[in-house]
Amino acid sequence: MSEFTYRSAGVDLELYEQGMQKLPKLMQRTLTSGVMELPGGFAGLFRLNSERQWQDPVLVSGTDGVGTKIKVATAAGIHDTIGIDLVAMCVNDCLCLGATPLFFLDYIAMGKDDPALLEQLVTGVSEGCVQSEAALIGGETAIMPDLYAVGDFDMAGFCVGVAERSELVNGRELLQDGDVLIAIPSSGFHSNGYSLVRKVVFEHAGLSVSDTVSELAESVGQALLRPTRIYARTLAALRKQVGANNIHAIAHITGGGLAENFSRVMPESLQAVMHRDSWQIPPLFRWLQQLGSIAEQEMFRVFNMGIGMVIAVPAEQAEAAIAACSTADYPAFRLGEIQPRNESAEQVILH
Repeated sequence: MSEFTYRSAGVDLELYEQGMQKLPKLMQRTLTSGVMELPGGFAGLFRLNSERQWQDPVLVSGTDGVGTKIKVATAAGIHDTIGIDLVAMCVNDCLCLGATPLFFLDYIAMGKDDPALLEQLVTGVSEGCVQSEAALIGGETAIMPDLYAVGDFDMAGFCVGVAERSELVNGRELLQDGDVLIAIPSSGFHSNGYSLVRKVVFEHAGLSVSDTVSELAESVGQALLRPTRIYARTLAALRKQVGANNIHAIAHITGGGLAENFSRVMPESLQAVMHRDSWQIPPLFRWLQQLGSIAEQEMFRVFNMGIGMVIAVPAEQAEAAIAACSTADYPAFRLGEIQPRNESAEQVILH
C-alpha cells in the first residue's frame, strides 16, 4: 500500500520553496527606511517615525483585489503587470483620505505550485510598490488544489498608510460651496468592469487577446492589460503645491463610476456639478461601447470613463492643483464645481 504525501495531494513543497527563494530580491527593491529587518519572521515590522516625526498620526488601511482582469492576464500569458493593478487598487483608496503609503502585503492563491508564475506576479506587486513608494514587507502564497484549477490564481492586497489627524481628507466635513473639481485621468479601465468587458470582447465579439484593434492601434491584450495608474506621487505633488488643508475631497473612481464614487465623500447639503464637455472620453471606452451596444448610462455607471480620481480644492487653488496633478501623458483638467443642493436633487449631476 503506497504512502500518501503532500505531493500526492497536490502540493509540492520543493517547488514551493523554489518559488519562495525568488521573492526576497523583489521585496528588497521596495524597502524604505521604516522597514525593520526580521529574517525568518512570521510578520513584518515597520517603524513609523523613521523619516518624519508624526505629531498625531492616524493609520489608514485598505484592501482589494483585481477581479476578473486576472482572466485576461491568463489568456494573454502576461502576468507581470497584474500585480501593479493590485497595489494600485489598494493604495489609491488609502490616498483618498490624505494618507502617505507606508507598506503593502499580498496574498496569492494558486491551484498548483508554479515558481515562474509566482515570480511574475510578485514582480508586478514589487513594481507597484516602487511606484507607490511603499515597502513590500510580507505576504502569503497559498497552494490549494481542488479549490483552484491548475493555472488558476487569485490575488488580494493590503495597504497601510499614515496621515496627520489634522490633515485627514474628509469631504463630508471639508467640502464647501464654490470648491472646484479637478479630474485626474485614468490609464484605461483600470481594474473595474472586467466581467462586462470580457463578456462583450470575447464572448459577444469573438475576439482574442492577440487580435489587433485598428481604432486603438494595439492588440486586445495590450488595451485590456494596461496597468491601473497609481496616484501616490501625483497627490504628494498636489499636497506640496497647494497644502494639505486645501484638499477638501478626494475620490477614487472605480466600479460605480463618477457619480457613485464622488457622492461617497459629499455632505447631504452640497451638490457636485460635473461638465460632460470638459473632457473627451478615451477611444478605449468608445470602442467597447460600440462593440457591445452598451448604453451611455451603463458605461458611466460601470467604468471610470477616462477619469481615475477627482479632487476638490478652493477656487483660488484650482490652477495650481491642475498643474501639480498633470503629466505630459495625463493632463488634469477642471471637471466642475460644488454648489448648494436642493433636497430633492441628485448629489452628483453630469451636465
